[in-house]
Amino acid sequence: MNTWKQFPKKVLVLGLARSGTAAANVLLESGKDVTVNDAAASYEDAPVLALQEKGAHLVLGSHPLSVLEGIEMVVKNPGIRYDHPIVAEAQKRSIPVITEVELVSYITEQPIIGITGSNGKTTTTTLVTEMLEKSNCKVKLAGNIGIAATEVAQTMQADEKMVMELSSFQLQGINTFRPSTAVLLNIYEAHLDYHGDLESYVRAKCNIFKNQHADDYLVYNADDSTLEEKVKGTKTKNIAFSATKNLHQTGAWADDTHVYFFDEAIIPLEDIVLVGKHNLENILAAVAAAKLNGATNEGIQHVLKTFSGVKHRLEFVGLLHDRYVYNDSKATNILATQKALDSFKKDIVLLAGGLDRGNEFDELIPHLHHVKAMVVFGETAPKLERVGKEAGIQVIEHAAGVDDAAEIGFSLADAGDILLLSPACASWDQYKTFEERGDIFVQAVHTMK
Repeated sequence: MNTWKQFPKKVLVLGLARSGTAAANVLLESGKDVTVNDAAASYEDAPVLALQEKGAHLVLGSHPLSVLEGIEMVVKNPGIRYDHPIVAEAQKRSIPVITEVELVSYITEQPIIGITGSNGKTTTTTLVTEMLEKSNCKVKLAGNIGIAATEVAQTMQADEKMVMELSSFQLQGINTFRPSTAVLLNIYEAHLDYHGDLESYVRAKCNIFKNQHADDYLVYNADDSTLEEKVKGTKTKNIAFSATKNLHQTGAWADDTHVYFFDEAIIPLEDIVLVGKHNLENILAAVAAAKLNGATNEGIQHVLKTFSGVKHRLEFVGLLHDRYVYNDSKATNILATQKALDSFKKDIVLLAGGLDRGNEFDELIPHLHHVKAMVVFGETAPKLERVGKEAGIQVIEHAAGVDDAAEIGFSLADAGDILLLSPACASWDQYKTFEERGDIFVQAVHTMK
């Protein structure tokens, strides 16, 4: 375990929100000299006042380079890009820049199950946590799923494990962080506006196993050629999962009847309530990680017979006048929307659009064959309309926002159709988070009842 004696004394926490506040608190409690810099926070905010009372130096309202004077380490909010003036200047001065999850290894020695990938992180993290809980294993949930890892780490008991959802933003800022079980679900071109290029993004994701030891586990997707290449030569115990290959000697897999872990049949496919091939991949990864950490078949079976999805991730909202309504607001990239579309064989009315990151959407075309109509909104509406027309979709409507799109989409759907919000874009052009976008959609649907 790292010790706080090894950690630099003078630390800048750049950006508060939940993770920054948690990092500042644990650093102050560990006797560090902490400066907090946030352009949006107010000196009257309760969390800010609490940090000041503990001894933090506050610089709010702007980002002057002077905050770096004497600083030996920067702990930045994961959402702050590396071309931010403070971060860029810190790197120019050879000041290490980390994210809050790096601090976990200074707080606890308990085993960590870290889960990352371009898609499926939240579903897999939730599945693993519930599988272990139903197997009477003691676990705590943390990370990118909305719970600051340092807050959770401070409450860990000797017999507990932590299950962490980890983003590329978080993983790019680690030096020594080491999960005992790392799960790599998939790699798909995403967040290039943040990372700059695909190789940088892939490198950030693969940081999840860079500090692992020979007795640690690396669970990876054997159907992802990028991952197959990246895990070659690792010193870890590699456990593969595949929705297409028989892995009875190397990991978790499925045939037409069952999910297996090595040669052991875990559960019949017909007993699993979670739909979609992408969710089968998430299930296989979760089974592998859970089994490696003490889950029982009975605990796994209970979860897979009852778990119908996480909020905003292909979430079944309900049957509205014989239309099947799904909220997939967490589909913030093309791959996620492709997988959502491939989950259904019924006619689909697709609601899509959002932040324009500069990419086109032609990769959606082969997956639009069940789409009878589209409702597009946000900055990418014209691009999505073009793709829809190229796919031969005759009915394409524009909406002001997701609530308007829900109403228009419902009017275009017939009994038995799927009304699917799967934006293929981030939400930040119109909404603060994908959760806000999804909640507005669900609320709009419920008002039509």
